[in-house]
Amino acid sequence: MDAIEKDLLLKIADLHGVPEGAYNIRGNGELSARNTTANIDIVTKTDGKSGIDIYIQPNTKNESLHIPVIISKAGLQEVVYNDFHIGENADIVIVAGCGIHNCGGVDMTSRHDGVHTFYVGKNAKVKYVEKHYGEGDGNGKNVMNPETVVHLEEGASMELETTQIKGIDSTKRITRATMKAGSNLIVKEKLYTHGTQSADTDFIVDMNGENCSADIMSRSVASGNSRQNFVSTMNGNAPCKGHTECDAIIMDNASVTAAPCLSANDIDAELIHEAAIGKIAGEQLIKLMTLGLTEKEAEEQIIKGFLH
Repeated sequence: MDAIEKDLLLKIADLHGVPEGAYNIRGNGELSARNTTANIDIVTKTDGKSGIDIYIQPNTKNESLHIPVIISKAGLQEVVYNDFHIGENADIVIVAGCGIHNCGGVDMTSRHDGVHTFYVGKNAKVKYVEKHYGEGDGNGKNVMNPETVVHLEEGASMELETTQIKGIDSTKRITRATMKAGSNLIVKEKLYTHGTQSADTDFIVDMNGENCSADIMSRSVASGNSRQNFVSTMNGNAPCKGHTECDAIIMDNASVTAAPCLSANDIDAELIHEAAIGKIAGEQLIKLMTLGLTEKEAEEQIIKGFLH
């Protein structure tokens, strides 16, 4: 990897080089590096689609999987399908993400669409961390459209952390989940948009099993002339507990729309939604400015703390 690709890898996956354990590094539409372990196998798809199948053996513990994607070739556009098969009682951390470096000039668009499907076995536990980052000369466009589909078996749990760091001109973020009895889903989304960027988030969670629970949380900052649209639908189809929350800071001439939706289809479904959109409080700025920060520096500190 050259210096640009190494820097992208550091930003999206906190990697200074090739990771330990299982990994699949994709660069400019092709396989760059791969390693499997006794408990984690990675297989290139053979059904005509671009992507991989990941098989994690039952009872796998204390292992991690890294699957970052790097695009440094301006104008490259791809759709990748990754399927994760997590065995019963496994406990795994998966680190993904995509970094784009686009210096292709005016009207040059680099794009990555990633469709990730998780089949999480009975009583298995997954933590999935995904970061998106873009950079370039400011002339071309960086587009990322992640789609995440989660199927949780009985007693399974998944924690999904998604972060859009900066530099993504357009993103459509789709998450779908089906839940069986006793399963648990936690989603933590963090977004920052600026300039004329746009971000659309769409969650649909079907809580089908008794005593399953879900907590969907989105924090975002919209500045400049950017636009954000957050839609979350939670369907309580059994005795369950669900919570969805959107908390946004709006700045400059940006716009934010939040539309949480709850559908209780069982008398014992307990569902809650919250949505808050507002500007940075003046007293917060004043307090930091009395410590010697400029207004801009104070805003940056508040945003950093809000999205931490």
